[in-house]
Amino acid sequence: MHVNKILTALVMILPLCKDSCSQEIDFVHDIRPLLSDACYTCHGPDAEARSTELRLDRRESALHSKVLSSGEMLQRLRSTDPEERMPPPDSNRELSSDDRAKLIAWLEAGAPWPKDDRHWAFVPPERPSVPTVRQSEWMHNAIDAFVLDVLEHNNLRPSPRSDKATLLRRVTFDLTGLPPTTQELDDFLADSSATAYERVVDRLLASEKFGEHMALDWLEASRYADTDGYQNDRLRYMWVWRDWLISALNNNMPFDQFVTEQMAGDLLPDRNVFTQIATGFNRNHRINSEAGSIPDEWVVEYVADRVETAGTVFLGLTMTCSRCHDHKYDPITQRDFYSMFAFFNNIAEAGLGPNNGNSPPFISIPDSWPHLSEEESAFIQPDPLKIDVVQGNVPRPQKGSPQTVMVLSELPKPRDTYRLIRGLYDQPDTSEKLIPATPAVLGAWRKPWPKNRLGFARWLTSPENPLPARVTINRMWQHYFGIGLVKTSENFGVQGDMPSHPKLLDWLATEFVRCGWDTKAMHKLIVMSATYQQSSAVSTDLLDRDPENRLLARGPRRRLSPFAIRDMALFTSGLLVEAIGGPSVKPYMPPGIWKSISNAKYKQDQGNKLYRRSMYTYWRRTVPPPTMMAFNAAARETCTVRSDVTTTPLQALTLLNNITFVESARFLAERMLDQPDSHPRNRIRWAFRSVTSRQPTSNEIACLEEDLSHFLTDFIDHPTSAKKLLAIGEKPFDKKLDIPTLAAYTLIANTILNLDEAMSQN
Repeated sequence: MHVNKILTALVMILPLCKDSCSQEIDFVHDIRPLLSDACYTCHGPDAEARSTELRLDRRESALHSKVLSSGEMLQRLRSTDPEERMPPPDSNRELSSDDRAKLIAWLEAGAPWPKDDRHWAFVPPERPSVPTVRQSEWMHNAIDAFVLDVLEHNNLRPSPRSDKATLLRRVTFDLTGLPPTTQELDDFLADSSATAYERVVDRLLASEKFGEHMALDWLEASRYADTDGYQNDRLRYMWVWRDWLISALNNNMPFDQFVTEQMAGDLLPDRNVFTQIATGFNRNHRINSEAGSIPDEWVVEYVADRVETAGTVFLGLTMTCSRCHDHKYDPITQRDFYSMFAFFNNIAEAGLGPNNGNSPPFISIPDSWPHLSEEESAFIQPDPLKIDVVQGNVPRPQKGSPQTVMVLSELPKPRDTYRLIRGLYDQPDTSEKLIPATPAVLGAWRKPWPKNRLGFARWLTSPENPLPARVTINRMWQHYFGIGLVKTSENFGVQGDMPSHPKLLDWLATEFVRCGWDTKAMHKLIVMSATYQQSSAVSTDLLDRDPENRLLARGPRRRLSPFAIRDMALFTSGLLVEAIGGPSVKPYMPPGIWKSISNAKYKQDQGNKLYRRSMYTYWRRTVPPPTMMAFNAAARETCTVRSDVTTTPLQALTLLNNITFVESARFLAERMLDQPDSHPRNRIRWAFRSVTSRQPTSNEIACLEEDLSHFLTDFIDHPTSAKKLLAIGEKPFDKKLDIPTLAAYTLIANTILNLDEAMSQN
């Protein structure tokens, strides 16, 4: 009797164990990524790559095959026989022991596979309820509830609020790309009101510097440059589009309008020259002008580039993978790629660009730009494409002058679009002519939308599209925290990272749409959160548990962007020229920098142009500005939405020796000597605070005073060295100042500008 009771109890418990196991292992979050990594290459969406009919990316196929229920898959996962073991040893898809154990546990639990097994990113976001948390007094807005909910489940507490000086520095850099002035620091520290921080945020959002700073991410995403790229790398003129971009961001253009004008500003019913200029986004790609090239081939390259860029920027998908074959991991077919290709295949452009200048279609820009009259603001119909035969019968379009900007314009008769076998321009599959269409997995196409780029823009900004709001919000988060809620901001597909806070991501995405795509409102929401305002100080334990701060138990600490590092030096020295917009400028550059590539001569600008913000620096694709590249700027040959951050000796050498930084140190030294309090200690204290936004410690002051004394003695003994140091840079030093003294303070300023704190926003 006793034994029977035990057996009965075991029979009752076993199903419970099975259910418990299936609950612990989530298919979407735990199993699908493993199947994608290990199995999709041979058993995934790409029909040409599948070794058998078995598909493990589709529920019906997997269940029908019986490999899950028969024990075959389980046996192959456990096997040590290389002929039987899965994944095969030669597949380069080896599973870790933990991942293999997870798959085995899933199979042993009956391989539960939900009926709605869509990848999370392909499901339109639904607005989640704001969670109830224990530490509600810490919260400032809904963001904090979602973050705190995750922290409490991980037995973590949020960090205390940053001190006011650190917080002001962080938010000022994040919203404008420049540090706060000492006066702004004093005003904020003196303001004890509850709304002090919010007033700072509102001031920064209203600043014209906001649009300049936020435009940088779009310049890298849009592959903006001042030359065509490829071997010849001829010059072009696209700065007017950059002006439009800055203005759109400063004026808080709703994001759906922002997308629509860039995709199809030339097709809008109320189109004008500004909406036309916006389409320059799709003309920022590289253009080939090399003699002997085949024009038809390059037309295909340009159109493919637009598809790939739109896929990365707005969809967060690796569309490039499906150019030559069905995507190996995501449900994006090659047919889908070329159906999207058809939206952009009607541009009246030539395959080869001119030897110099803009390639048609382009429009002329009045001298009054950007302050155009009503008449000047009217839509301009680009001239028909004209082609001359030059350079050995190579067709070339007429070139655009510096007062033009490249735009989109439709051909009178659309080009035919076919799937290209292996992506090759000269191997079209003429069995099926394709019409413009979007991947079905990403939301339905509404009948009222025209089958052109305008309809494509409507589809992108439709609430039914699961990706654009998520992808855009994620990059906003990345801007502030250095890492997105989805780490792989360029890839929301099956091979991308899972979101660290999926409910927060969906809440933000739905909130973005709910508030009318108000970009500044979302920026304000993030920086007003208690999550953003946390101290970035981290304990050893927390650093071990969460080295990348994915759980958000502390505030962000990041190195400044390559552009902000240079701008910070110019700003604190008083050299920065803060004019908005205009043509690109050519600041200091190493001698012979262009000659090594194309035997071209770099003609450096003079005067104020040397001290413009870094976003206006002339960008040659084959030789990007080395100062920016040293600090991980994107080369802008292709769309980039996430950059690596490295630390190398070259960075330190750049900051110590680059003309811009040495000259900035000299002028910061002049400002130190101009302070009312002439005591060296107080001069140093002022400069230190101007650069780092905090007061130096007594030890730091003592070290810098000691260095100053040493430098001064040395320069008194070696006046020629002092004069040589002060001669660096185009702008002359104040001859009324004592040369050894100014040189000594220059080295102190150079030291301060090279501190880690000077290059971070804390």
